[in-house]
Amino acid sequence: MQRVKEAKNSSKNLVVSVSPHLRGKMTTMRIMWETILSLSPAVIVGIYIFGVAALSVILTVTISAILTEALIQKSCRKKVTINDGSAALTGILLSLTLPPGVPLWLAGVGGVIAISLGKQVFGGLGKNPFNPALVGRAVLLISFPEQMTTWRKPAPGIFNIDAVSTATPLGILKEEGASIAEVEVSLLDAFLGNISGSIGEVSAIALIAGATFLLIRGHISAEIPISFVATVMLFTIPFWLHNPENYASPVFHLLTGGLLLGAFFMATDMVTTPLLRKGKLIFGIGCGLLTALIRLFGGIPEGVLFSILIMNGTTPLIDRYTRPRYGRKK
Repeated sequence: MQRVKEAKNSSKNLVVSVSPHLRGKMTTMRIMWETILSLSPAVIVGIYIFGVAALSVILTVTISAILTEALIQKSCRKKVTINDGSAALTGILLSLTLPPGVPLWLAGVGGVIAISLGKQVFGGLGKNPFNPALVGRAVLLISFPEQMTTWRKPAPGIFNIDAVSTATPLGILKEEGASIAEVEVSLLDAFLGNISGSIGEVSAIALIAGATFLLIRGHISAEIPISFVATVMLFTIPFWLHNPENYASPVFHLLTGGLLLGAFFMATDMVTTPLLRKGKLIFGIGCGLLTALIRLFGGIPEGVLFSILIMNGTTPLIDRYTRPRYGRKK
């Protein structure tokens, strides 16, 4: 009897709970904010290249995404979790895929769509089958094609407000062929960031710096981005060797467009991509094949957006057929 009383009064009681039973120090909030930090080089370069217009778009989309998440959670009587950084990350990622001169009202609508249709309609963080930022961009591109395909010529200087329209490198490639595109577009400029395009896709070195930080911190694994990029480059080699007048080099495909932004920051989303290493490789290869096919033979210059969304839809199937199986069938 005395032992029972001592057990009741003891602070070392057995606690029974559901998994996970082992917890690390890394939290969702920390992952989100460190991912945002990894995007800062691309944000800074985008603002420097395109000026106040780019800054306005980034702020508008991000604030719109945060407010939308807070309002939806409040209206559904859920805990408001905007401090975890997930809504801000979605807004920043979406803004980096937009043209720097996109109307601000359209940028705001994009933030609302990304959070409401891309995330909260499925139940919130961790339940969305598609990347929310790409959902927002896809809806904007389909609904407002003119505004979403009007590009600004790079004009370094944050306070530069001149807006000269021009074509993106992939746009020139699609319309004029590789012989003209590779003359008009310097690969060095594409590496550093002095080309036209979406706010966050113009500087390869800024994206590589951010991606390196994510890899070192362990927030993303290398399987998806490496297989994604390698597939695009390997698939485009035969066409380039056979007809370099019409088909660009693999390096041109690597440094222009949204390949690096999509491969390292969109396709690596933990929620919408496969869990296991084999599945990640299949996912990355699928994204690369679709991107290359759209770029080479599609009616639009870029294929990263739709390739990732399509492969997001295959994630449950990939997980099902790549999960380990134990035992034998009788």
